[in-house]
Amino acid sequence: MARDPNRPIPMTLPELKAQVKSGSIDTVLVAIPDPFGRLVGKRFHAGHFLESVVSHGTHGCSYLLTVNLDMDPLDGFGVANWDSGFGDFEMVPDAATFRPMPWLPGSVLVLCDFRHASGAPVAEAPRSVLRRQLDRLQERGLTCFCASELEFYLFEQTYGAAFEAGYRNLKPSSDYRIDYHLMQPGRDEPLMRAIRNGLTAAGVPIESSKGEWSRGQHEINFTYGEAMEMADRHVVFKQGVKEIAAQHGKSVSFMAKVAPTEAGNSCHIHMSLWRGGRNLFWDPKAKASSPMFRQFLGGLMKYSPELCLFYGPTINSYKRYQAGSWAPTRMAWAQDNRTTGFRVVGHGNGYRPENRMPGADANPYLAFAAMIAAGLAGIDERLDCGEPYTGNAYLDPKLPRLPSSLIAAAELFHGSRLAREAFGDAVVDFSVHHARLEHQSFSDAVTDWEKQRYFEQI
Repeated sequence: MARDPNRPIPMTLPELKAQVKSGSIDTVLVAIPDPFGRLVGKRFHAGHFLESVVSHGTHGCSYLLTVNLDMDPLDGFGVANWDSGFGDFEMVPDAATFRPMPWLPGSVLVLCDFRHASGAPVAEAPRSVLRRQLDRLQERGLTCFCASELEFYLFEQTYGAAFEAGYRNLKPSSDYRIDYHLMQPGRDEPLMRAIRNGLTAAGVPIESSKGEWSRGQHEINFTYGEAMEMADRHVVFKQGVKEIAAQHGKSVSFMAKVAPTEAGNSCHIHMSLWRGGRNLFWDPKAKASSPMFRQFLGGLMKYSPELCLFYGPTINSYKRYQAGSWAPTRMAWAQDNRTTGFRVVGHGNGYRPENRMPGADANPYLAFAAMIAAGLAGIDERLDCGEPYTGNAYLDPKLPRLPSSLIAAAELFHGSRLAREAFGDAVVDFSVHHARLEHQSFSDAVTDWEKQRYFEQI
């Protein structure tokens, strides 16, 4: 089902009703993004959805915000816990998010917001976190446009086979590095074409796909859009890529670092603030960056280390930050320099900073929210980003470093005055508790590395 990629709503409610009546749509996926950026929810018969759910919503167990990736309920959260009986949150469909899922015949997806029984938003839910920052922008008459660039590894095994193999010795889809190559990625073109066309038809307009630096690594770029729409596209994209790959007998991984000898998977984020159809980061008279741009970037430079938990949310995230790895390790900005944390590109309405810190494991709602919060702080404090860096930032010990681990990032976030002012204590404490529990789970695990290192020789 081809759509105009410039339309803000991939499918309207009247269009959905017409297609349900004609019989071309019979299933509605009702989903929320969880703290990890996964889509969780239910599948409804389309008739029942239109009769009841579209107007009254549905419910989802509150524990969906407090489980780990294995769906184990975790203790110590205020928003949901055993003492409160893990009741339900309301799942309220967002009518702006209806979209067909062409790779799932007869299916449409709608994203929801979590709300308490009182109707108040659940502050800890990722869409609520981003919406709070967008409301702050709206109060100033500003609109945020952004785009995320996602990288992933493609493997020849199915997900089931990869699981049975313990995710060891997987065969990447190319035999050698394929950055910008056209020949070897042609082997994957049936899949990549299905992804480009399928996601575009699902209201995630794709600009291009290309081979990336490592074996079996690919990158796909979407058309930019407003922040909430872009975050929604991002999570739908990841879900769609995984499902389409599975249908082709392959698997993909968005892990930040899949192997120590290979490049990490990035999620480069481009962002700019607009008013009245104009990018406020560009001064058309001076034909250069505006004071607002310099302040916004100054905020990103100052506050990104203490907000890094929203850029790197997993244990694995911090293994990506290695010198010479195409991922940044130090805080600096420059014009079109891929060794710095912020790479400034474009001109005119296309002028913007590219945040190179987030990995492909980042939750886009939280990463976008962190950038907006840091940038607004820079504007309010009238910070300046300083002069652009020249040279190889990997080799400069004078530059501030990013946090070196998930627990270090969590402790910085916990003590961040800005994080508590921008997101609220409930969100900060919730996010830090998740990170601490993940760190503890990793600390309790006995890894293959430890067995190889110590089994015989210690």
